[in-house]
Amino acid sequence: MTPPDAPHNRWSDLDRPPLNVAALRRGLLRPDGLWTSLDVVDATGSTNSDLAVRAAGGGLAEGTVLVAEEQTAGRGRLDRSWTAPPRSGLFLSVYLNPGGVPVERWGWLPLLAGVAAATGLAQSAGVDMALKWPNDLLVTIGGTERKTGGILAERAGEGVVIGIGLNVSLRAAELPAPHAGSLALAGAVSTDRETLLRAVLRSLEQWYARWRDANGDAAESGLQAAYAAGCATLDRTVRAELPGDRSVVGEAVAIDGDGRLVLATGDGIQEPVSAGDIVHLRGERGGLT
Repeated sequence: MTPPDAPHNRWSDLDRPPLNVAALRRGLLRPDGLWTSLDVVDATGSTNSDLAVRAAGGGLAEGTVLVAEEQTAGRGRLDRSWTAPPRSGLFLSVYLNPGGVPVERWGWLPLLAGVAAATGLAQSAGVDMALKWPNDLLVTIGGTERKTGGILAERAGEGVVIGIGLNVSLRAAELPAPHAGSLALAGAVSTDRETLLRAVLRSLEQWYARWRDANGDAAESGLQAAYAAGCATLDRTVRAELPGDRSVVGEAVAIDGDGRLVLATGDGIQEPVSAGDIVHLRGERGGLT
């Protein structure tokens, strides 16, 4: 293994080979498919920011995929940072333009990306995945839920940029926070990033097609049921930390038709939450397999 103070180059960690962009393009870009272009860069600040700038300029094709071997200024929700060693994870963004689908249904896109990523990863990595509302991917390590990935969606140009960040081969000493995890630490049968990336993008293409064919109707497309089935937040007591320094404690009882988390509070009120940080307090749910 390369000493920590050795100069970095693309082959400095042989356990983490670079992605083969030509092979990825052969496997993912089809004339009748969603994905229209795929580029891999050695490093960038944020793949979401890069695609958002391109989308704002106009002319960005739906199905554009940008992958980075390293993100130096990756962003999560509320502008939290997302960083990891080079080639230790998947850091990608895609551009979607669901024209024809009512804009009020576009809020389902980050939840759709979560279902797609969890499904693809469960199949390709052999790890039980769960979803924490609204945008976290969880694995279980030593009986404890750990965040191994996150999703960030933002309007850009005429469409939406969706970013997915995933810890793949991070070792325990490399984890950025005590609650973080990785596929490797969760016992993944494969940490081959090309295999995982293909699985995630193929699953995303399938779920996006189902959702669009249903005109963005989450119930008709099966998306609402699939999200609820894999959501580790449901059937638990949680605290929702809401904008305006307000918080609500209750049992998470449902995902409604707008993708909101419905909390049943102690005074008998059911309150839908559309945005906020969720803290799991008690109870357990199974993962998405």
